[in-house]
Amino acid sequence: MNDRAQAEAYAAADFSEPHDAFVSHFMSRFPDFSGGEVLDLGCGTADVIIRFANAFPGARITGVDGAQAMLDIGMRDVQKEGLSHRIKLNLCRLPDNELPSKKYDAVISNSLLHHLSDPLILWESVTACARQHAPVFIMDLMRPDSPQEAENMVQLYAADAPPVLKKDFYNSLLAAYTIGEIRQQLKRAALEYLTVEAVSDRHVLVWGNKS
Repeated sequence: MNDRAQAEAYAAADFSEPHDAFVSHFMSRFPDFSGGEVLDLGCGTADVIIRFANAFPGARITGVDGAQAMLDIGMRDVQKEGLSHRIKLNLCRLPDNELPSKKYDAVISNSLLHHLSDPLILWESVTACARQHAPVFIMDLMRPDSPQEAENMVQLYAADAPPVLKKDFYNSLLAAYTIGEIRQQLKRAALEYLTVEAVSDRHVLVWGNKS
């Protein structure tokens, strides 16, 4: 989403339900987590990061994304929320050999997996960047059984969205992976100890502590 108009349309959309769910799912699965250095892979406009930072005052978060247009909006909103001292956003395209130079106390990601032509890029980045026993928490879309079901979801959840977002949502649903495919990815990446679970009709979680 490096097109400015597309990024603005995304930022203007109401993602409060899934983004709040992201934070609440993390809190329920890692009740002992209180803060530290957190890495968000594919942070987009930083809406999830801002909600995460508000939920965890002890967290210092680095967000990386490959779209400067999204990051520009994110930096604007981070400053508006007065969180510039705790949130840093960087332009980064995975894989990035410099990213693992620092180990993080938690690695999170929302809706990046289905954007990657090679999903192992995400799992290898998680392995490289997370400290031992650090929480790993990935949330993404889950592919429906058919294009018609994807269309039905667009009508159900994005009926009032701008056409560009409807198209993006439809394409993202079809590009997403099934739970079985994700488990195969984790096996290839030696991360099969992570839990994979559906948390809605369109969202899947992958989570656990790095072994």
